[in-house]
Amino acid sequence: MRKGIHPENYRFVVFKDMSNGTAFVSKSTAATKEMITWEDGKEYPLIKLEISNTSHPYYTGKMKFIDTAGRIDKFKKKYAKKS
Repeated sequence: MRKGIHPENYRFVVFKDMSNGTAFVSKSTAATKEMITWEDGKEYPLIKLEISNTSHPYYTGKMKFIDTAGRIDKFKKKYAKKS
């Protein structure tokens, strides 16, 4: 491995899946301003996730209905031809 190309500021971070509330601790260099107290009583930086392996249909085997109407309307509004 080449020296000097990898970040040095790895630290423990809590990743929280906001769709179902599950959380796990891992090392990361991602920046965040939020903190959370973990089960061991220590405070860790918090990174909020939209989806993780505990809520993704591929991993869970369950399909979830996602409201796409808002996204479709937003797309149509953004790219509608102006007359």
